[in-house]
Amino acid sequence: MRMCSIASGSSGNCIYIGSENNHILIDAGISGKRVEAGLKELDLKGNDVNGILITHEHSDHIKGLGVLARKYEIPIYTTPGTAAAIRGMDGLGKINEELFVEIQADMPFDIGDLKISPFSISHDAAEPVAYRITCGNRSAAVATDLGVYSDYTVECLKELDVLLLEANHDIHMLEVGGYPYYLKRRIAGERGHLSNESAGKLLCQVLHDNMKAVLLGHLSKENNYAELARETVKLEVQLGDTPYEPGDFPISVASRDEISPCIRI
Repeated sequence: MRMCSIASGSSGNCIYIGSENNHILIDAGISGKRVEAGLKELDLKGNDVNGILITHEHSDHIKGLGVLARKYEIPIYTTPGTAAAIRGMDGLGKINEELFVEIQADMPFDIGDLKISPFSISHDAAEPVAYRITCGNRSAAVATDLGVYSDYTVECLKELDVLLLEANHDIHMLEVGGYPYYLKRRIAGERGHLSNESAGKLLCQVLHDNMKAVLLGHLSKENNYAELARETVKLEVQLGDTPYEPGDFPISVASRDEISPCIRI
């Protein structure tokens, strides 16, 4: 099993997870050409993708969905609420209705040897979910666009080998930045995005001895930067009520513009 970020950030998201025989994308919020270029670096083609799992309908998660679906006829897995929202959007072009496969939070399903476990998240979208992927005894999860987290979230993220976790913004940068007040409130609100500090606190609750790697993602271009996100999360781990030190686990940051190194699980 392997995982890598083709793109992750407030301007576009697309994460690859796959086994030897099955390959999925979580979101397609960049151009079809960029997705294809990312897959090529993984020695894959669009025809190799068995499914696109959509977290929610915001453009930074579905921008390239129409192109990819039409070109390769890839099944689109999404909740009924998200599917309805996508159908009502302009700009994606016509998508074959037969490609939509409706799924539900807390109801796992299989794509080949990959077990997909969707779980609910708090975000200002129709029916958003995050995903945990298991193959044999290995597991990874992509958890972004979380306004807040709860014991339920923590439970869904326990005992992972690899976690891609949102660290969207630095609180101070957001407060003093140029965004209008309503947008600042939305981002920092319970249906917005996780701050670096909140990401670190959540990470403290899901770290365990067999965690292989942590990848921070969905960074804001205007209200964060990679080194600040990483150091803030590491500080939360250092100060948190946990037996672990920040250096016990590789903590890296997914780029918005470049494919990340492939993590083999």
